[in-house]
Amino acid sequence: MRKAYQRWAPVYDIVYDKLTEPAARAAVRAVEACGPRILEVGVGTGLSLGYYSPNSEVHGIDLSEDMLQRAREKVARRGLRHVKSLDVMDACHLTFPDRSFDGVTAQFLITLVPDPERALDEMARVLRPGGEIVLVNHFGQDTGPIATVERVVAPLCARIGWSSDFKASRIESWARSRGLEPLPLEPVFPGGFFKVLRLHKPV
Repeated sequence: MRKAYQRWAPVYDIVYDKLTEPAARAAVRAVEACGPRILEVGVGTGLSLGYYSPNSEVHGIDLSEDMLQRAREKVARRGLRHVKSLDVMDACHLTFPDRSFDGVTAQFLITLVPDPERALDEMARVLRPGGEIVLVNHFGQDTGPIATVERVVAPLCARIGWSSDFKASRIESWARSRGLEPLPLEPVFPGGFFKVLRLHKPV
């Protein structure tokens, strides 16, 4: 995965910036509503870092040093003082203490993690009670003709860094098994292709 993102890093912004901006902004609004101290898992080249308010305290992690170097350049160039740290870290092995953050977000990431449940366990661990995990992604349909197409094209999508058949119901089942409350999916641009999924951690 590190090698894949090393290849993607130079062109990532060109390919994804405008396509993902509305969904990323929706995720940022949702996670900022939880409180100022925020962890962004899979921050990549920092496309969303400029969407946060100056009052937030954003910490970003990513598996790819090449991606993070571009994120650091953005932070320095734009003077994004609300970004407090950008570190190489595995989403499945976060080094932050328990209950460190008011909100945790992962944008366009969870369907690509080799062990998404393990990554979600870590996000829940570092989240304070009353906070939320905010995910934004394309999630596959559970049933119907579109679901069949998504299963067929899944291998092709995987080769270009997408997952077409990963279901939101898988994450919702994980949340309920851990005592978190999955909130209704929020469709966002383009045409509901991406969706925001919020998982509330009870007090």
